[in-house]
Amino acid sequence: MNTRTLLRQYGVALRAMLVFTVVLGVAYTAVVTGVGQLVLGGKADGSAVRVDGETVGSSLIGQSFTDADGVALPEWFQSRPSAAGDGYDASASSGSNYGPENPDLVAAVEERRAAIAESDGVAPEDVPVDALTASASGLDPHISPEYARIQVERVAAARDLPVADVEALVEEHTQGRDLGYLGEPTVNVLELNAALAGTGR
Repeated sequence: MNTRTLLRQYGVALRAMLVFTVVLGVAYTAVVTGVGQLVLGGKADGSAVRVDGETVGSSLIGQSFTDADGVALPEWFQSRPSAAGDGYDASASSGSNYGPENPDLVAAVEERRAAIAESDGVAPEDVPVDALTASASGLDPHISPEYARIQVERVAAARDLPVADVEALVEEHTQGRDLGYLGEPTVNVLELNAALAGTGR
């Protein structure tokens, strides 16, 4: 193969690489991003939740509402427990992998049950299971409507709000089953707490 032929082949390869880089690396990416922004809106940006224009988190990832010592703040609805890292660590998403008879898990569940029963003024047997156990990811942003409802009086008292107003917020943020029949109704804790923050109390 002579030099001229070799240079021609290199030229064709270089032009093909540039064309495909522009078409697939730039144009395709721009089109997909544009369609995502137009069709999916906030979901394409990570489902951000904002309070007074400031992003406070994503509705897809749970977070804690505790003080620096891990003590639940009474003015906020509390999330499901998390076993991800030190809790709600998105870089260490996982469950505890404890079996149902593991002594550490049993002890943690009983400790949580007693704490919630005391803070929310309910009988220990009325504490819902999602208040006691972490999800498989440790980042579940939802709780059951039952868990949200037992927290209403505590949150209302801490914020000096009418119980009926807080109950209405819970009902407003209760999401039904997917497609009407899949899964169970849920409450997104961050969205509910963002609505509480919007009350200004």
